[in-house]
Amino acid sequence: MKKLLKIFLAVVILALLVGLGLGTRFLVTAGPVGSGFVAKIMCSCVFLSGRDVENVWENELAYPKGFMLSADVDMNEKSVIAGLPGFLKYERKAIYRDGLGCTLVIDTTEEKLRKQGAVDLAPPPAGQENLPWPAGDVLPEGGLPPEVNMAKINTALDNAFSEPDQENPRRTRGVVIVYDGRLIAERYAPGFNKYTPQHGWSMTKSVNSALIGILAGEGKLDIYKPAPVPEWREAGDPRGAITTDQLLRMSSGLEFLEEYENNPASDAGAMLFVNSDQAAYAANKPLEVEPDTKYSYSTGTSVILARIVRHTVGGTDEDYLSFPRRELFNKLGMRNTVIEPDPSGTFVGGAFMYASPRDWARFGMLFLNDGVWEGER
Repeated sequence: MKKLLKIFLAVVILALLVGLGLGTRFLVTAGPVGSGFVAKIMCSCVFLSGRDVENVWENELAYPKGFMLSADVDMNEKSVIAGLPGFLKYERKAIYRDGLGCTLVIDTTEEKLRKQGAVDLAPPPAGQENLPWPAGDVLPEGGLPPEVNMAKINTALDNAFSEPDQENPRRTRGVVIVYDGRLIAERYAPGFNKYTPQHGWSMTKSVNSALIGILAGEGKLDIYKPAPVPEWREAGDPRGAITTDQLLRMSSGLEFLEEYENNPASDAGAMLFVNSDQAAYAANKPLEVEPDTKYSYSTGTSVILARIVRHTVGGTDEDYLSFPRRELFNKLGMRNTVIEPDPSGTFVGGAFMYASPRDWARFGMLFLNDGVWEGER
């Protein structure tokens, strides 16, 4: 009876949308975006972060659930299939792979994606967790520096985890406080701990930029030259003058609509949850304005940068997929960190990185130290 009611309500809502002239756009774009969003987020939260299915519905997916999107979570296969109920199915499937997190199965097969994940992803050095912070997780014994007021810090933590407005919950999951290189306080919500990878969304962009910086530092990439983007190589294409530096500063001039809840059918939603090659989607956008004449926040430029990293690293899939761990994460002691690739195999460098709060703190310390870690830039 409940299933029939859901199908009936879905038909009524869609009929109203069509009557308003909105149904076609919803069915063609927003439907697949919603299904892809639910499948991908549920998959990552459950299999990468170790979260409870119902807790994910109540938090990350409260809005899609309200719109009657459903998800079938296969704990044995480590996959999620999401879509609209009944006959109006815009199903999307996301699968989990150790070390790579979750990826939507779009324009490829599950077999190919699982084979792609069967590579050596450069595990962290054995016993690294037993080293002193920040390389490891062993914290110093003894009291804190005299200038640290723990009473005020605890008050701040209490405030961070409080919920004064139930209509707009904070949903704080973890806080790590580092002072003068020392971890002096941390707290986690129920169901989370110091090892739980948490979704960084656009903080991923900073990690993506660091990977570009590593390649530039090695002399493999000149960010002030035209960006090596295949779609822009045709003679006379004005996009061919866009530099990697302009992509990093989001002043490329490329058209890209960055909207989410209010417009799930925008470029951001379509790119992240419908397209298999996200960098190609973004790179095929036309120029809106001349480069360096307008700042425009764009996850699209970040995924283009992620593919530049892929092409610059070169070699095999294993060379590329292990690059962030080999050259960055392992050196910083970031053992609970995963960047997820899109179906084409390119990291989603603008949005899909999961890391524990301690690992995010380690990465922040790298920037605070001007990119130098234990004497190495």
